[in-house]
Amino acid sequence: MNSFLKSCTALTVALTFSGQAIAQVKELGKGEGQVNIVAWPGYIERGETDKGYDWVTAFEKESGCKVNVKTANTSDEMVSLMNEGGFDLVTASGDASLRLVAGKRVQPINTDLIPSWKTVDDRLKDAPWFTVDKVHYGVPYQWGPNILMYNTEVFKEAPKSWNVVFEEMKLPDGKSNKGRVQAYDGPIHIADAANYLMFHKPELGIKDPYELNEDQYKAALELLRVQRTLVGRYWHDAAIQVDDFQNEGVVASGSWPYQVNTLVAAKKPVASTVPEEGVTGWADTTMMEADAAHPNCAYMWLEHSLSPKVQGDVSAWFGSLPVVPAACKGNELLTDEGCKTNGYDNFDKIKFWKTPVSKCVTQNDKCVPYYRWVSDYIGVIGGR
Repeated sequence: MNSFLKSCTALTVALTFSGQAIAQVKELGKGEGQVNIVAWPGYIERGETDKGYDWVTAFEKESGCKVNVKTANTSDEMVSLMNEGGFDLVTASGDASLRLVAGKRVQPINTDLIPSWKTVDDRLKDAPWFTVDKVHYGVPYQWGPNILMYNTEVFKEAPKSWNVVFEEMKLPDGKSNKGRVQAYDGPIHIADAANYLMFHKPELGIKDPYELNEDQYKAALELLRVQRTLVGRYWHDAAIQVDDFQNEGVVASGSWPYQVNTLVAAKKPVASTVPEEGVTGWADTTMMEADAAHPNCAYMWLEHSLSPKVQGDVSAWFGSLPVVPAACKGNELLTDEGCKTNGYDNFDKIKFWKTPVSKCVTQNDKCVPYYRWVSDYIGVIGGR
């Protein structure tokens, strides 16, 4: 943890990106035989969980590149793994991507070598969480919201507010929410508290949940300390959260569509909603390690990842949204209604994850940087 805190401290300086070296692959050669990827659970499927969901096998046959996957459950884990080295690609969320750029752990992408780049959603092509000084440090992969997952036997109607996980109360079944709710086990969850306060305490002047001055940050931590008295478990492993909703009496939590889809497929009494305060969310980018050992296979995967078939299949499996608009039509697994169902039109309503830095626009360059989010959230979880 000490080494991670140091890396976060360095980030607050490095995020000016001054003097960033620019080096790109100029042309592709023969595949090296494999590609090693760090990915979120459910992002790289080869049909082992469900034979209908496999976007790896065909790629391996066509390219001759064996796909090796290491799953990571948090953005901080992804950053740590990339710092250790040995991987070619990572499906980084917005709260990790700029850290990887600032730490020079990833390299610029030559989009001229990716024919399908032109098909990427224009809303994402130059997104600030992976584009620095007009240089692209990755290829968009998927995006989506952090929704409120709830038990439909407890909530006959969808909860209207995130208060069911932030404030002590009796739920519709007459029982307290204490010990029956969860929260995300990652510092970025502070943004969820800030998002809640933006709606309920506008006098704080929060304009961006990732840009908090000292008073706003203090208020968010106080709310999280209240939540600490309610949380039965902080989750970061999607599979464990699924089990907790099935077997441990958890009835409400922030979650990803992946868990909701898994539980609904298992015919469990679960649904999801976007409460009145709105949601945070993630837009994930496939980024290439600065010294990738298998760059040709990596570029082949980047091109493969943007095919409408792959984009649609991933979206259907994870409950996310494709970065290629063409994937929204004609995909058997996603169906023509899948993008609408998963919230394709809510893009502008999502406050996408990004790395908090001290120099911020909305609070006159006086924001609390991410290394403080890390240490303070550890304190909150520990009861301090």
